[in-house]
Amino acid sequence: MKALGQHLVLELYGCSAASLSSVPAVQDAMLKAAQAAGATIIDSIFHHFKPHGVSGVVVIAESHFAIHTWPEHNYASVDLYTCGAKTRPWEAFKVVKKLFKAGHFSVMKIERGLLPK
Repeated sequence: MKALGQHLVLELYGCSAASLSSVPAVQDAMLKAAQAAGATIIDSIFHHFKPHGVSGVVVIAESHFAIHTWPEHNYASVDLYTCGAKTRPWEAFKVVKKLFKAGHFSVMKIERGLLPK
């Protein structure tokens, strides 16, 4: 079976509350992750919730990257979904983990669109 895409579901714990609270910091990290993956960035939108938290998505030609943050818990959930053979979602994971200063994490890899060869 051949997968059309890879979907990395990240659980990031012990992150910097300051970086998870800032729309510019979250957006910058997600755009840098898309660049590290070799993805083609189409657009992005991010929103700050009151009293805290940021949600956003980076639309890439190869699919999307999405994030939801809970700075009060030093936690972020991140989806890195890429299609095609040229993107490198694991490189995006490294960038996100580093920029949010995650103390520990878990990653679940899902192969999407399993088709017969």
